[in-house]
Amino acid sequence: MAVHLSTIKRSRQNKKRRLRNRTMKTTIRKAEKRVRQAENKDDAAVRLQEASSIFDRAASKGVLHRRTVSRHKSRMAKKVNRLGTSASD
Repeated sequence: MAVHLSTIKRSRQNKKRRLRNRTMKTTIRKAEKRVRQAENKDDAAVRLQEASSIFDRAASKGVLHRRTVSRHKSRMAKKVNRLGTSASD
């Protein structure tokens, strides 16, 4: 167990941050899953917009790196765009 006051405080801070980060990452995974499970392109586009907002919030809070967020958003957008082309063929 921590002995110094500063290490005790640091331990408390880390616990709070870990819980906050875990909650945010769970929300991110759920949002990404909703985009993947969308039935049609319109529904997927709406869910992509919601997921993008959640991803941007995670980047601004420091939960994920901005380039990681950008990569995930790009991949989701590609999948949503592919939904439209495969349905019309």
